[in-house]
Amino acid sequence: MLQDQDHRDSRSGEAPATLRRMPSRIRIADRLTDPAPVFSFELFPPKSDQGELQLFKTVRELGDLEPDFVSVTYGAAGTTRERTLEVATRIESELGMTAMVHLACRGHSPDELRAILDRLAEAKVQNVLALRGDGEASGVPGEFQYASELVRFIRREGYPFCVGAACYPEGHIECVDRDRDLAHLRAKVEQGVDFLITQLFYDNAFYFDFVQRARRARIRIPIIAGIMPLVGFDQIQRITRMCGATVPMRLQLQMERVKDDAEAMQQLGIASATLQCLDLLRRGVPGIHFYTLNRSRAPQMILAALRGQSAGI
Repeated sequence: MLQDQDHRDSRSGEAPATLRRMPSRIRIADRLTDPAPVFSFELFPPKSDQGELQLFKTVRELGDLEPDFVSVTYGAAGTTRERTLEVATRIESELGMTAMVHLACRGHSPDELRAILDRLAEAKVQNVLALRGDGEASGVPGEFQYASELVRFIRREGYPFCVGAACYPEGHIECVDRDRDLAHLRAKVEQGVDFLITQLFYDNAFYFDFVQRARRARIRIPIIAGIMPLVGFDQIQRITRMCGATVPMRLQLQMERVKDDAEAMQQLGIASATLQCLDLLRRGVPGIHFYTLNRSRAPQMILAALRGQSAGI
C-alpha cells in the first residue's frame, strides 16, 4: 500500500491546500499543473429535442458549481455523434465552460475521424477523450481497433488537442490479466495521452493500488478518479456488472436495506460518495470526475460538502 506522499505522485507530489475554482475554456492538462484538485462532470447527449432542453437545464445547474470541465459521451459506433458535437460546442460557445468530447474510433474510417476532428478544431474545442468504443469491429475500411491507434492518429495528423484516455483500476472487463491490461495502457499513453480518467470504483484501495502499479510501469501522467454516486439499486447492479466494478460488502448491505426507498437510496449515495471523495482528496488525488447520469442533485450536494470541508483538505 502506498504512503500518502506516494499517492500524491498521481499528479504533482503535493496535496491540495484548497478547492480553488478556475477560469473556463482551458486545456485540461494545463489545469492539472495547478495544485488544486480538478472537479468535472460527465453528461450523455439526449436522443430528442425535449431531452436536450432537460440536459441543458442540468448543465446550467452544474455550471453554478464552476466545474473545471464537462465531458460529453459518445454513443456506440457514433450513434449520438451529431448531438455529442452539438452539446459540446454549445457548452463551450453559449455557456463559456470547458468541454471535453468523447470520441470512439470503432465504427469510423480514418477519413470520418478526420472530419470529426476538423469540426472540433473549427469549434475551438480543445479537449478530447480518446476511446475504443463498444462492440465488435464493424468492418468499416481502415477502422481502428484500439484507442491507442486513435491517439496515434490524432498526434500524427498534427491536431492540437489535449488528449485524455480511460483506465481501469480493477482491470478492463475484457482483459483477465491486470499486468497485460496495464501494458496496454502504457502503450496507449506512449502514443501521446496527456491525462487519464478511471472507470468508476467504490473502494479507494483499488485506485491507490492502481496508481502505484502505473507509476512502477512508468506511467507518469495525472490519473483523475471517476466517481458515480449510487443511484437506483438495480441500476447500480447492472452498471457494476457491465464494467466489472466491485461494491464493498458493507455498502452492498446498506444499499439492500434502502433499495425500495428512492430518497433514502439517493441520500446513501450522496453520503457514501462524499466520504469516498474526501478520502481521495486528503490522499492527494489530482481530480474527481463525476459520472452524473445527467442528474444534478447528487453532484451538487457532494461538491458543496467537499468545498465546505476544504479547509481541512
